[in-house]
Amino acid sequence: MTQSNTKRPEPRFEQPWHADVFALTVHLNEAGQFTWSEWTETFGATLAAHRLDGALDGGNDYFLAWIDALETLLVSKGLATGLDLQALKDAWTTAYQNTPHGQPVKLGT
Repeated sequence: MTQSNTKRPEPRFEQPWHADVFALTVHLNEAGQFTWSEWTETFGATLAAHRLDGALDGGNDYFLAWIDALETLLVSKGLATGLDLQALKDAWTTAYQNTPHGQPVKLGT
């Protein structure tokens, strides 16, 4: 038998922000901000909580749960406060609402 040279397809993300939050999580782990075990425990608990709420169907909701878990770790590690995270969300919401359709959304500088 010969070995197949067929490559497995690379994982693809449905939305660019899915890839962004994944990459951010990996970066923070590699930078030593939390261990992968801490991540998997936190994410697993978050997924379980979302399932109990009936809010997990495998689309954007999976990555919204991912963000919830990441925020939980950021706060528990003292890397951000809940107020910091809310202020950032508010700034992005304002930027989004004030950006003309089809233009890239940017935070004010």
